[in-house]
Amino acid sequence: MDYLKKCFSRSDRQGRAVLDPLGRLGRHVRGPQLGISTLIIVVALYFTLFLNNAFFAEVIAKSGVDGAARALLLLSTAAILTSLNVLILGLLCTRWTVKPVVSLLLVVSAAAAYNSDNYSVYFDASMVRNVLKTDSAEAGELLTWGFFLTVLMKGVFPAVVACTVRIRRPSSLASAVLARVLLLGVSVVVITGAAFASFDNLSSLMRNHKPVRYLATPGNYLASIAKVVREQTRAERGPIQVVGPDARMKPHPPGAKPHFLVIVVGETVRAQNWGLNGYSRQTTPQLAASDVVNFSNVTACGSNTEVSVPCMFSVYGRRDYDRDKIRGSESLLHVLERAGIKTLWRDNQTGCKGVCADLAFESFRVPIKDGLCDDQACRDEIMLRGLHDAIDDNPGDVVVVLHQLGNHGPSYYKRYPEGLRRFTPDCRNADLGKGTRQQIVNAYDNAVLATDDFLGKAIRMLEQDQSHDTGLIYVSDHGESLGEANVYLHGLPYAIAPDTQIKVPMVMWMSEGMKSSNNLDLQCVRDRSKRPASHDNLFHSVLGLMQVRTKSLDESLNLFSGCSINSGSTP
Repeated sequence: MDYLKKCFSRSDRQGRAVLDPLGRLGRHVRGPQLGISTLIIVVALYFTLFLNNAFFAEVIAKSGVDGAARALLLLSTAAILTSLNVLILGLLCTRWTVKPVVSLLLVVSAAAAYNSDNYSVYFDASMVRNVLKTDSAEAGELLTWGFFLTVLMKGVFPAVVACTVRIRRPSSLASAVLARVLLLGVSVVVITGAAFASFDNLSSLMRNHKPVRYLATPGNYLASIAKVVREQTRAERGPIQVVGPDARMKPHPPGAKPHFLVIVVGETVRAQNWGLNGYSRQTTPQLAASDVVNFSNVTACGSNTEVSVPCMFSVYGRRDYDRDKIRGSESLLHVLERAGIKTLWRDNQTGCKGVCADLAFESFRVPIKDGLCDDQACRDEIMLRGLHDAIDDNPGDVVVVLHQLGNHGPSYYKRYPEGLRRFTPDCRNADLGKGTRQQIVNAYDNAVLATDDFLGKAIRMLEQDQSHDTGLIYVSDHGESLGEANVYLHGLPYAIAPDTQIKVPMVMWMSEGMKSSNNLDLQCVRDRSKRPASHDNLFHSVLGLMQVRTKSLDESLNLFSGCSINSGSTP
Protein backbone atom coordinates (compact mmCIF):
# COMPACT_ATOMS: atom_id res chain seq x y z
CA MET A 1 0.00 0.00 0.00
CA ASP A 2 2.81 2.39 0.83
CA TYR A 3 4.39 1.59 -2.53
CA LEU A 4 1.13 2.42 -4.38
CA LYS A 5 0.79 5.65 -2.46
CA LYS A 6 4.34 6.53 -3.44
CA CYS A 7 3.71 5.72 -7.11
CA PHE A 8 0.44 7.60 -7.43
CA SER A 9 1.27 10.58 -5.26
CA ARG A 10 3.49 13.58 -5.48
CA SER A 11 4.55 16.35 -3.17
CA ASP A 12 3.24 19.87 -3.47
CA ARG A 13 5.36 22.98 -2.84
CA GLN A 14 4.83 22.63 0.89
CA GLY A 15 6.02 19.03 0.83
CA ARG A 16 2.58 17.52 1.41
CA ALA A 17 1.57 14.37 -0.48
CA VAL A 18 -1.23 14.94 -3.00
CA LEU A 19 -2.99 12.56 -5.36
CA ASP A 20 -1.49 12.31 -8.85
CA PRO A 21 -3.64 9.96 -11.01
CA LEU A 22 -0.90 9.51 -13.61
CA GLY A 23 1.74 9.01 -10.95
CA ARG A 24 5.23 8.28 -12.18
CA LEU A 25 3.80 7.09 -15.49
CA GLY A 26 2.77 10.61 -16.29
CA ARG A 27 6.28 11.85 -15.57
CA HIS A 28 7.77 9.31 -17.96
CA VAL A 29 5.37 10.19 -20.83
CA ARG A 30 6.31 13.79 -21.42
CA GLY A 31 5.97 15.65 -24.70
CA PRO A 32 7.44 18.96 -25.76
CA GLN A 33 6.83 22.13 -23.82
CA LEU A 34 4.61 24.55 -25.71
CA GLY A 35 2.79 27.75 -25.02
CA ILE A 36 -0.99 27.41 -25.04
CA SER A 37 -1.24 29.63 -28.14
CA THR A 38 1.19 27.40 -30.02
CA LEU A 39 -0.78 24.29 -29.10
CA ILE A 40 -4.02 25.92 -30.26
CA ILE A 41 -2.48 26.83 -33.63
CA VAL A 42 -1.07 23.31 -34.12
CA VAL A 43 -4.43 21.67 -33.33
CA ALA A 44 -6.29 24.13 -35.59
CA LEU A 45 -3.92 23.25 -38.44
CA TYR A 46 -4.47 19.57 -37.76
CA PHE A 47 -8.23 20.03 -38.07
CA THR A 48 -7.77 21.79 -41.40
CA LEU A 49 -5.28 19.36 -42.93
CA PHE A 50 -6.58 15.99 -41.73
CA LEU A 51 -10.25 16.27 -40.73
CA ASN A 52 -11.77 18.33 -43.54
CA ASN A 53 -11.30 16.20 -46.64
CA ALA A 54 -15.01 16.26 -47.50
CA PHE A 55 -15.16 20.02 -47.06
CA PHE A 56 -12.30 20.76 -49.42
CA ALA A 57 -13.52 18.20 -51.94
CA GLU A 58 -16.87 19.98 -52.02
CA VAL A 59 -15.18 23.40 -52.31
CA ILE A 60 -13.33 22.15 -55.40
CA ALA A 61 -16.45 20.53 -56.87
CA LYS A 62 -18.77 23.50 -56.29
CA SER A 63 -16.42 26.42 -56.98
CA GLY A 64 -16.30 25.94 -60.74
CA VAL A 65 -12.78 27.40 -60.99
CA ASP A 66 -9.45 25.83 -61.83
CA GLY A 67 -5.80 26.66 -62.27
CA ALA A 68 -4.42 29.56 -60.27
CA ALA A 69 -7.89 30.68 -59.18
CA ARG A 70 -8.57 27.28 -57.64
CA ALA A 71 -5.21 27.25 -55.86
CA LEU A 72 -5.86 30.72 -54.45
CA LEU A 73 -9.37 29.73 -53.37
CA LEU A 74 -8.09 26.62 -51.58
CA LEU A 75 -5.33 28.58 -49.83
CA SER A 76 -7.77 31.30 -48.79
CA THR A 77 -10.32 28.77 -47.59
CA ALA A 78 -7.68 26.84 -45.63
CA ALA A 79 -6.45 30.04 -44.00
CA ILE A 80 -9.99 31.06 -43.05
CA LEU A 81 -10.86 27.62 -41.73
CA THR A 82 -7.67 27.40 -39.67
CA SER A 83 -8.22 30.87 -38.24
CA LEU A 84 -11.84 30.07 -37.39
CA ASN A 85 -10.64 26.94 -35.59
CA VAL A 86 -8.11 29.09 -33.72
CA LEU A 87 -10.95 31.42 -32.69
CA ILE A 88 -13.06 28.49 -31.47
CA LEU A 89 -10.21 26.98 -29.48
CA GLY A 90 -9.07 30.37 -28.25
CA LEU A 91 -12.50 31.06 -26.80
CA LEU A 92 -12.91 27.61 -25.24
CA CYS A 93 -9.44 26.88 -23.91
CA THR A 94 -7.62 28.03 -20.84
CA ARG A 95 -4.42 26.61 -19.40
CA TRP A 96 -6.51 24.25 -17.29
CA THR A 97 -9.12 23.27 -19.92
CA VAL A 98 -7.06 23.11 -23.10
CA LYS A 99 -6.20 19.40 -22.89
CA PRO A 100 -9.70 18.02 -22.17
CA VAL A 101 -11.29 20.41 -24.71
CA VAL A 102 -8.77 19.58 -27.42
CA SER A 103 -8.99 15.85 -26.71
CA LEU A 104 -12.77 15.83 -26.88
CA LEU A 105 -12.88 17.88 -30.08
CA LEU A 106 -10.28 15.69 -31.75
CA VAL A 107 -12.20 12.48 -31.06
CA VAL A 108 -15.62 13.90 -31.97
CA SER A 109 -14.23 15.60 -35.08
CA ALA A 110 -12.64 12.35 -36.25
CA ALA A 111 -16.03 10.65 -35.91
CA ALA A 112 -17.75 13.49 -37.78
CA ALA A 113 -15.09 13.48 -40.50
CA TYR A 114 -15.53 9.73 -41.03
CA ASN A 115 -19.25 10.15 -41.67
CA SER A 116 -18.74 13.17 -43.92
CA ASP A 117 -15.98 11.44 -45.91
CA ASN A 118 -17.78 8.12 -46.32
CA TYR A 119 -21.47 9.05 -46.40
CA SER A 120 -21.43 12.77 -47.31
CA VAL A 121 -23.09 13.67 -44.01
CA TYR A 122 -23.69 17.39 -43.47
CA PHE A 123 -23.79 18.25 -39.77
CA ASP A 124 -26.48 20.91 -39.74
CA ALA A 125 -28.96 21.34 -36.87
CA SER A 126 -31.34 18.82 -38.39
CA MET A 127 -28.63 16.16 -38.51
CA VAL A 128 -27.56 16.92 -34.94
CA ARG A 129 -31.16 16.43 -33.78
CA ASN A 130 -31.21 13.18 -35.70
CA VAL A 131 -28.02 12.03 -34.00
CA LEU A 132 -29.29 13.00 -30.56
CA LYS A 133 -32.55 11.09 -31.12
CA THR A 134 -30.82 7.98 -32.47
CA ASP A 135 -31.13 5.01 -30.17
CA SER A 136 -28.40 2.52 -29.32
CA ALA A 137 -29.56 -0.01 -31.93
CA GLU A 138 -29.33 2.51 -34.76
CA ALA A 139 -26.04 3.89 -33.52
CA GLY A 140 -24.61 0.39 -33.17
CA GLU A 141 -25.08 -0.29 -36.88
CA LEU A 142 -22.93 2.72 -37.74
CA LEU A 143 -20.06 1.67 -35.44
CA THR A 144 -18.07 -0.33 -37.96
CA TRP A 145 -14.43 -1.37 -37.81
CA GLY A 146 -13.64 1.33 -40.36
CA PHE A 147 -15.22 3.90 -38.08
CA PHE A 148 -13.28 2.73 -35.03
CA LEU A 149 -9.99 2.66 -36.93
CA THR A 150 -10.51 6.20 -38.23
CA VAL A 151 -11.45 7.55 -34.81
CA LEU A 152 -8.46 5.78 -33.26
CA MET A 153 -5.91 7.01 -35.80
CA LYS A 154 -7.26 10.51 -36.43
CA GLY A 155 -8.81 11.26 -33.06
CA VAL A 156 -7.58 9.20 -30.12
CA PHE A 157 -3.86 9.08 -31.00
CA PRO A 158 -3.61 12.86 -31.64
CA ALA A 159 -5.55 13.45 -28.40
CA VAL A 160 -3.03 11.32 -26.48
CA VAL A 161 -0.17 13.27 -28.06
CA ALA A 162 -1.85 16.56 -27.12
CA CYS A 163 -2.21 15.36 -23.53
CA THR A 164 1.53 14.69 -23.25
CA VAL A 165 2.39 18.28 -24.14
CA ARG A 166 3.65 20.34 -21.22
CA ILE A 167 1.92 23.71 -21.18
CA ARG A 168 4.39 26.54 -20.58
CA ARG A 169 3.31 28.81 -17.73
CA PRO A 170 2.91 32.48 -18.63
CA SER A 171 5.02 34.92 -16.67
CA SER A 172 1.90 36.72 -15.45
CA LEU A 173 -1.84 36.91 -15.88
CA ALA A 174 -1.47 40.14 -17.87
CA SER A 175 0.90 38.51 -20.35
CA ALA A 176 -1.46 35.53 -20.74
CA VAL A 177 -4.42 37.83 -21.47
CA LEU A 178 -2.33 39.88 -23.91
CA ALA A 179 -1.17 36.75 -25.73
CA ARG A 180 -4.75 35.49 -26.05
CA VAL A 181 -6.04 38.83 -27.34
CA LEU A 182 -3.18 38.93 -29.85
CA LEU A 183 -3.96 35.38 -31.00
CA LEU A 184 -7.62 36.15 -31.54
CA GLY A 185 -6.84 39.48 -33.20
CA VAL A 186 -4.39 37.92 -35.66
CA SER A 187 -6.98 35.26 -36.48
CA VAL A 188 -9.54 37.94 -37.37
CA VAL A 189 -6.98 39.73 -39.53
CA VAL A 190 -6.09 36.50 -41.36
CA ILE A 191 -9.77 35.72 -41.98
CA THR A 192 -10.34 39.22 -43.37
CA GLY A 193 -7.24 39.14 -45.58
CA ALA A 194 -7.91 35.64 -46.91
CA ALA A 195 -11.52 36.55 -47.69
CA PHE A 196 -10.42 39.61 -49.71
CA ALA A 197 -7.72 37.60 -51.52
CA SER A 198 -10.33 35.37 -53.17
CA PHE A 199 -13.45 37.39 -52.54
CA ASP A 200 -15.35 36.82 -55.80
CA ASN A 201 -14.96 33.05 -55.89
CA LEU A 202 -15.39 32.62 -52.14
CA SER A 203 -18.50 34.80 -51.90
CA SER A 204 -20.02 33.05 -54.91
CA LEU A 205 -19.36 29.65 -53.30
CA MET A 206 -20.88 30.62 -49.95
CA ARG A 207 -23.83 32.40 -51.58
CA ASN A 208 -24.78 29.63 -54.01
CA HIS A 209 -23.76 26.61 -51.96
CA LYS A 210 -24.45 27.53 -48.34
CA PRO A 211 -24.69 23.92 -47.07
CA VAL A 212 -20.96 23.47 -47.75
CA ARG A 213 -20.27 25.12 -44.39
CA TYR A 214 -21.85 22.11 -42.65
CA LEU A 215 -18.86 20.04 -43.77
CA ALA A 216 -16.29 22.28 -42.06
CA THR A 217 -15.14 20.45 -38.92
CA PRO A 218 -15.42 21.14 -35.97
CA GLY A 219 -17.30 24.39 -36.47
CA ASN A 220 -20.15 22.59 -38.25
CA TYR A 221 -21.32 20.43 -35.39
CA LEU A 222 -20.40 22.96 -32.68
CA ALA A 223 -22.56 25.65 -34.28
CA SER A 224 -25.37 23.16 -34.90
CA ILE A 225 -25.23 21.84 -31.33
CA ALA A 226 -25.37 25.43 -30.07
CA LYS A 227 -28.44 26.05 -32.22
CA VAL A 228 -30.19 22.91 -30.95
CA VAL A 229 -29.34 23.75 -27.33
CA ARG A 230 -30.58 27.30 -27.85
CA GLU A 231 -33.87 25.95 -29.18
CA GLN A 232 -34.22 23.61 -26.22
CA THR A 233 -33.40 26.22 -23.61
CA ARG A 234 -35.69 28.97 -24.89
CA ALA A 235 -38.27 30.33 -22.57
CA GLU A 236 -40.98 27.77 -21.98
CA ARG A 237 -43.49 27.73 -24.78
CA GLY A 238 -47.11 28.38 -24.19
CA PRO A 239 -49.72 25.67 -24.49
CA ILE A 240 -49.73 23.48 -27.60
CA GLN A 241 -51.66 25.20 -30.37
CA VAL A 242 -55.01 23.56 -30.96
CA VAL A 243 -55.63 22.48 -34.55
CA GLY A 244 -59.14 21.85 -35.80
CA PRO A 245 -61.08 22.82 -32.65
CA ASP A 246 -64.28 22.39 -34.67
CA ALA A 247 -63.40 18.85 -35.87
CA ARG A 248 -66.48 16.63 -36.11
CA MET A 249 -66.97 13.27 -37.77
CA LYS A 250 -69.85 12.80 -40.19
CA PRO A 251 -72.21 10.25 -38.59
CA HIS A 252 -72.37 6.85 -40.22
CA PRO A 253 -75.73 5.72 -41.59
CA PRO A 254 -77.64 3.23 -39.42
CA GLY A 255 -76.16 -0.27 -39.75
CA ALA A 256 -72.94 0.96 -41.38
CA LYS A 257 -69.64 -0.46 -40.21
CA PRO A 258 -67.06 1.72 -38.45
CA HIS A 259 -63.89 2.63 -40.32
CA PHE A 260 -60.48 1.15 -39.58
CA LEU A 261 -57.61 2.93 -41.33
CA VAL A 262 -53.97 1.85 -41.10
CA ILE A 263 -51.33 4.46 -41.93
CA VAL A 264 -47.95 2.86 -42.53
CA VAL A 265 -45.05 5.28 -42.20
CA GLY A 266 -42.21 3.71 -44.16
CA GLU A 267 -38.54 4.24 -43.47
CA THR A 268 -35.85 5.11 -46.03
CA VAL A 269 -37.65 3.76 -49.10
CA ARG A 270 -37.00 5.79 -52.22
CA ALA A 271 -39.33 6.10 -55.18
CA GLN A 272 -36.62 5.16 -57.69
CA ASN A 273 -36.42 1.54 -56.43
CA TRP A 274 -40.16 1.05 -56.04
CA GLY A 275 -41.43 -1.63 -58.41
CA LEU A 276 -44.82 0.02 -58.92
CA ASN A 277 -43.04 3.15 -60.17
CA GLY A 278 -41.53 1.33 -63.15
CA TYR A 279 -38.24 0.26 -61.57
CA SER A 280 -36.38 -2.29 -63.67
CA ARG A 281 -36.76 -4.82 -60.85
CA GLN A 282 -40.08 -5.90 -59.47
CA THR A 283 -39.52 -5.04 -55.82
CA THR A 284 -43.26 -4.81 -55.05
CA PRO A 285 -44.78 -8.05 -56.37
CA GLN A 286 -47.41 -8.39 -53.66
CA LEU A 287 -48.63 -4.83 -54.04
CA ALA A 288 -48.69 -5.26 -57.82
CA ALA A 289 -51.05 -8.22 -57.34
CA SER A 290 -53.30 -6.18 -55.06
CA ASP A 291 -55.88 -3.58 -56.00
CA VAL A 292 -53.82 -0.60 -54.81
CA VAL A 293 -53.52 2.93 -56.08
CA ASN A 294 -49.90 3.92 -56.54
CA PHE A 295 -48.94 7.59 -56.31
CA SER A 296 -45.88 7.79 -58.52
CA ASN A 297 -44.64 11.36 -57.98
CA VAL A 298 -44.50 12.08 -54.26
CA THR A 299 -42.10 14.47 -52.51
CA ALA A 300 -41.14 14.09 -48.85
CA CYS A 301 -41.17 16.95 -46.38
CA GLY A 302 -37.60 16.30 -45.29
CA SER A 303 -34.56 14.14 -45.93
CA ASN A 304 -34.59 12.59 -42.44
CA THR A 305 -37.12 11.15 -40.01
CA GLU A 306 -36.77 13.93 -37.45
CA VAL A 307 -38.12 16.45 -39.97
CA SER A 308 -40.44 14.36 -42.12
CA VAL A 309 -42.57 12.53 -39.56
CA PRO A 310 -43.81 15.61 -37.60
CA CYS A 311 -44.19 17.49 -40.88
CA MET A 312 -46.36 14.92 -42.68
CA PHE A 313 -48.79 14.78 -39.74
CA SER A 314 -48.95 18.57 -39.45
CA VAL A 315 -51.45 21.00 -40.92
CA TYR A 316 -48.56 23.24 -41.96
CA GLY A 317 -46.52 20.78 -44.00
CA ARG A 318 -43.59 21.69 -46.21
CA ARG A 319 -45.26 24.58 -48.00
CA ASP A 320 -45.35 26.60 -44.78
CA TYR A 321 -42.48 24.83 -43.08
CA ASP A 322 -41.72 26.16 -39.64
CA ARG A 323 -40.22 23.65 -37.23
CA ASP A 324 -41.30 25.52 -34.12
CA LYS A 325 -44.88 25.89 -35.37
CA ILE A 326 -45.07 22.21 -36.26
CA ARG A 327 -43.61 21.09 -32.92
CA GLY A 328 -45.82 23.52 -31.05
CA SER A 329 -49.09 22.42 -32.65
CA GLU A 330 -51.39 19.43 -32.50
CA SER A 331 -50.99 16.76 -35.13
CA LEU A 332 -53.42 14.95 -37.38
CA LEU A 333 -53.92 12.34 -34.65
CA HIS A 334 -55.08 14.95 -32.15
CA VAL A 335 -57.61 16.28 -34.67
CA LEU A 336 -58.90 12.74 -35.27
CA GLU A 337 -59.24 12.15 -31.53
CA ARG A 338 -61.18 15.38 -31.12
CA ALA A 339 -63.56 14.23 -33.85
CA GLY A 340 -64.23 11.00 -31.94
CA ILE A 341 -61.83 8.67 -33.78
CA LYS A 342 -59.54 6.55 -31.62
CA THR A 343 -55.87 6.51 -32.58
CA LEU A 344 -52.95 4.23 -31.81
CA TRP A 345 -49.30 4.61 -32.75
CA ARG A 346 -47.34 1.34 -33.03
CA ASP A 347 -43.64 1.96 -33.34
CA ASN A 348 -40.69 -0.12 -34.53
CA GLN A 349 -38.52 2.97 -34.78
CA THR A 350 -37.31 5.74 -32.52
CA GLY A 351 -40.68 7.14 -31.49
CA CYS A 352 -43.43 9.28 -32.96
CA LYS A 353 -41.42 12.56 -32.80
CA GLY A 354 -44.17 14.29 -30.84
CA VAL A 355 -46.95 13.35 -33.28
CA CYS A 356 -48.68 11.08 -30.76
CA ALA A 357 -47.94 13.14 -27.62
CA ASP A 358 -50.32 12.13 -24.81
CA LEU A 359 -52.05 9.60 -27.08
CA ALA A 360 -51.98 5.79 -27.21
CA PHE A 361 -48.51 4.49 -28.07
CA GLU A 362 -46.91 1.03 -28.28
CA SER A 363 -43.23 0.41 -28.92
CA PHE A 364 -41.70 -2.73 -30.42
CA ARG A 365 -38.19 -1.27 -30.54
CA VAL A 366 -36.78 -3.34 -27.69
CA PRO A 367 -36.12 -6.82 -29.13
CA ILE A 368 -37.93 -9.74 -27.56
CA LYS A 369 -37.28 -13.46 -27.78
CA ASP A 370 -39.02 -14.08 -31.07
CA GLY A 371 -38.26 -15.44 -34.51
CA LEU A 372 -38.89 -11.97 -35.93
CA CYS A 373 -36.21 -10.37 -33.75
CA ASP A 374 -32.46 -10.49 -33.44
CA ASP A 375 -30.42 -9.00 -30.60
CA GLN A 376 -30.79 -5.46 -32.00
CA ALA A 377 -34.21 -5.12 -33.62
CA CYS A 378 -37.39 -6.82 -34.76
CA ARG A 379 -38.72 -6.97 -38.30
CA ASP A 380 -41.77 -4.84 -38.95
CA GLU A 381 -44.13 -7.79 -39.19
CA ILE A 382 -44.19 -7.92 -35.39
CA MET A 383 -46.40 -4.79 -35.39
CA LEU A 384 -49.22 -6.77 -37.04
CA ARG A 385 -49.42 -9.16 -34.09
CA GLY A 386 -52.38 -8.48 -31.88
CA LEU A 387 -53.39 -5.48 -33.94
CA HIS A 388 -57.07 -6.38 -33.85
CA ASP A 389 -56.86 -7.03 -30.14
CA ALA A 390 -55.60 -3.47 -29.76
CA ILE A 391 -58.74 -2.01 -31.39
CA ASP A 392 -61.40 -4.44 -30.19
CA ASP A 393 -62.18 -2.22 -27.23
CA ASN A 394 -63.01 0.65 -29.61
CA PRO A 395 -66.34 -0.03 -31.32
CA GLY A 396 -66.11 3.21 -33.32
CA ASP A 397 -63.71 4.44 -36.00
CA VAL A 398 -60.01 3.75 -35.48
CA VAL A 399 -56.79 5.00 -37.10
CA VAL A 400 -53.61 3.05 -36.38
CA VAL A 401 -50.15 4.23 -37.41
CA LEU A 402 -47.46 1.60 -37.98
CA HIS A 403 -44.01 3.21 -37.95
CA GLN A 404 -41.58 0.89 -39.73
CA LEU A 405 -37.91 0.19 -39.33
CA GLY A 406 -38.21 -0.43 -43.06
CA ASN A 407 -35.06 0.08 -45.07
CA HIS A 408 -33.05 1.83 -42.39
CA GLY A 409 -29.39 1.64 -43.29
CA PRO A 410 -26.59 1.00 -43.45
CA SER A 411 -27.43 -2.58 -42.38
CA TYR A 412 -29.96 -3.19 -45.15
CA TYR A 413 -29.20 -6.91 -44.98
CA LYS A 414 -30.78 -7.08 -41.50
CA ARG A 415 -34.14 -5.86 -42.78
CA TYR A 416 -35.18 -8.98 -44.68
CA PRO A 417 -35.34 -12.71 -43.95
CA GLU A 418 -33.47 -15.31 -45.94
CA GLY A 419 -36.63 -16.11 -47.90
CA LEU A 420 -36.65 -12.59 -49.38
CA ARG A 421 -32.96 -12.59 -50.27
CA ARG A 422 -33.77 -12.50 -53.97
CA PHE A 423 -31.12 -10.14 -55.34
CA THR A 424 -27.60 -11.44 -54.84
CA PRO A 425 -24.76 -11.01 -54.12
CA ASP A 426 -25.93 -8.60 -51.44
CA CYS A 427 -23.83 -6.50 -49.10
CA ARG A 428 -23.76 -8.28 -45.72
CA ASN A 429 -21.88 -5.61 -43.82
CA ALA A 430 -22.86 -2.36 -42.10
CA ASP A 431 -19.68 -0.80 -43.48
CA LEU A 432 -20.85 0.03 -46.99
CA GLY A 433 -17.24 0.49 -48.07
CA LYS A 434 -16.86 -3.29 -47.77
CA GLY A 435 -19.31 -3.94 -50.61
CA THR A 436 -19.60 -2.94 -54.24
CA ARG A 437 -22.30 -0.49 -55.23
CA GLN A 438 -24.28 -3.29 -56.89
CA GLN A 439 -24.11 -5.39 -53.73
CA ILE A 440 -25.42 -2.43 -51.74
CA VAL A 441 -28.28 -1.93 -54.21
CA ASN A 442 -29.08 -5.65 -54.06
CA ALA A 443 -29.34 -5.55 -50.26
CA TYR A 444 -31.45 -2.40 -50.42
CA ASP A 445 -33.83 -3.90 -52.99
CA ASN A 446 -34.24 -7.01 -50.86
CA ALA A 447 -35.25 -4.72 -47.99
CA VAL A 448 -37.85 -3.09 -50.30
CA LEU A 449 -39.19 -6.60 -50.94
CA ALA A 450 -39.57 -6.98 -47.16
CA THR A 451 -41.63 -3.77 -47.02
CA ASP A 452 -43.77 -5.10 -49.87
CA ASP A 453 -44.22 -8.37 -47.96
CA PHE A 454 -45.20 -6.46 -44.82
CA LEU A 455 -47.75 -4.35 -46.68
CA GLY A 456 -49.14 -7.43 -48.42
CA LYS A 457 -49.72 -9.14 -45.06
CA ALA A 458 -51.31 -5.99 -43.64
CA ILE A 459 -53.72 -5.75 -46.59
CA ARG A 460 -54.68 -9.43 -46.31
CA MET A 461 -55.36 -8.93 -42.60
CA LEU A 462 -57.59 -5.94 -43.37
CA GLU A 463 -59.38 -7.86 -46.13
CA GLN A 464 -60.40 -10.49 -43.58
CA ASP A 465 -61.83 -7.92 -41.16
CA GLN A 466 -65.59 -8.43 -40.92
CA SER A 467 -66.30 -5.79 -38.31
CA HIS A 468 -64.90 -2.68 -40.07
CA ASP A 469 -64.65 -0.98 -43.42
CA THR A 470 -60.90 -0.97 -43.83
CA GLY A 471 -58.22 0.98 -45.64
CA LEU A 472 -54.46 1.41 -45.74
CA ILE A 473 -52.20 4.29 -46.73
CA TYR A 474 -48.45 3.76 -47.03
CA VAL A 475 -45.89 6.52 -47.49
CA SER A 476 -42.17 6.54 -46.78
CA ASP A 477 -40.68 9.27 -44.60
CA HIS A 478 -37.73 9.94 -46.93
CA GLY A 479 -35.52 8.25 -49.48
CA GLU A 480 -31.91 7.11 -49.57
CA SER A 481 -28.74 7.67 -51.57
CA LEU A 482 -27.02 4.48 -52.70
CA GLY A 483 -23.72 5.81 -53.97
CA GLU A 484 -24.91 8.26 -56.62
CA ALA A 485 -22.26 11.01 -56.80
CA ASN A 486 -20.53 9.07 -53.98
CA VAL A 487 -23.34 9.97 -51.58
CA TYR A 488 -24.79 7.34 -49.23
CA LEU A 489 -27.61 7.18 -46.68
CA HIS A 490 -29.75 10.31 -46.22
CA GLY A 491 -30.06 13.54 -44.28
CA LEU A 492 -28.51 16.06 -46.68
CA PRO A 493 -29.83 19.59 -46.15
CA TYR A 494 -33.14 19.83 -47.96
CA ALA A 495 -31.95 22.54 -50.32
CA ILE A 496 -29.32 20.25 -51.82
CA ALA A 497 -30.84 16.84 -51.15
CA PRO A 498 -31.05 14.80 -54.37
CA ASP A 499 -34.30 13.28 -55.59
CA THR A 500 -33.14 9.92 -54.28
CA GLN A 501 -33.55 11.30 -50.74
CA ILE A 502 -36.80 13.24 -51.12
CA LYS A 503 -38.83 11.30 -53.72
CA VAL A 504 -40.78 8.57 -51.94
CA PRO A 505 -43.39 5.90 -52.72
CA MET A 506 -46.99 6.14 -51.61
CA VAL A 507 -49.82 3.63 -52.09
CA MET A 508 -53.42 3.37 -50.97
CA TRP A 509 -55.72 0.36 -50.58
CA MET A 510 -59.39 0.32 -49.57
CA SER A 511 -61.95 -2.37 -48.99
CA GLU A 512 -65.18 -2.30 -50.97
CA GLY A 513 -66.93 -1.09 -47.84
CA MET A 514 -64.53 1.84 -47.39
CA LYS A 515 -64.90 2.83 -51.04
CA SER A 516 -68.68 2.55 -50.86
CA SER A 517 -69.02 4.54 -47.62
CA ASN A 518 -66.98 7.34 -49.18
CA ASN A 519 -68.74 7.09 -52.58
CA LEU A 520 -65.30 6.97 -54.15
CA ASP A 521 -64.66 6.52 -57.84
CA LEU A 522 -61.37 4.65 -57.64
CA GLN A 523 -60.55 5.25 -61.31
CA CYS A 524 -60.70 8.96 -60.64
CA VAL A 525 -58.21 8.50 -57.77
CA ARG A 526 -55.95 6.44 -60.08
CA ASP A 527 -55.97 9.20 -62.66
CA ARG A 528 -55.08 11.74 -59.99
CA SER A 529 -52.29 9.53 -58.64
CA LYS A 530 -50.11 10.42 -61.62
CA ARG A 531 -50.03 14.07 -60.59
CA PRO A 532 -47.38 15.49 -58.24
CA ALA A 533 -48.17 14.93 -54.57
CA SER A 534 -46.32 15.32 -51.28
CA HIS A 535 -46.39 14.66 -47.57
CA ASP A 536 -48.54 17.79 -47.34
CA ASN A 537 -51.46 15.77 -48.73
CA LEU A 538 -51.53 13.23 -45.90
CA PHE A 539 -53.15 15.42 -43.23
CA HIS A 540 -56.02 16.52 -45.44
CA SER A 541 -56.53 13.22 -47.28
CA VAL A 542 -56.89 11.24 -44.05
CA LEU A 543 -59.39 13.75 -42.66
CA GLY A 544 -61.35 13.50 -45.90
CA LEU A 545 -61.25 9.71 -45.98
CA MET A 546 -62.33 9.46 -42.32
CA GLN A 547 -65.13 11.96 -43.06
CA VAL A 548 -63.95 14.55 -40.56
CA ARG A 549 -65.25 18.07 -41.12
CA THR A 550 -63.17 21.01 -39.91
CA LYS A 551 -62.04 24.41 -41.17
CA SER A 552 -58.47 23.04 -40.98
CA LEU A 553 -59.24 20.67 -43.87
CA ASP A 554 -57.97 22.05 -47.19
CA GLU A 555 -59.89 20.23 -49.92
CA SER A 556 -57.31 21.26 -52.52
CA LEU A 557 -54.83 19.01 -50.69
CA ASN A 558 -57.26 16.13 -50.20
CA LEU A 559 -56.27 13.49 -52.76
CA PHE A 560 -59.82 12.11 -52.76
CA SER A 561 -61.61 15.42 -53.21
CA GLY A 562 -63.65 15.59 -56.39
CA CYS A 563 -63.53 11.83 -56.87
CA SER A 564 -66.90 11.14 -55.32
CA ILE A 565 -69.33 9.25 -57.55
CA ASN A 566 -71.94 11.80 -56.64
CA SER A 567 -69.70 14.71 -57.69
CA GLY A 568 -69.12 13.52 -61.19
CA SER A 569 -65.62 12.17 -60.58
CA THR A 570 -63.56 15.06 -61.89
CA PRO A 571 -59.87 14.31 -61.23
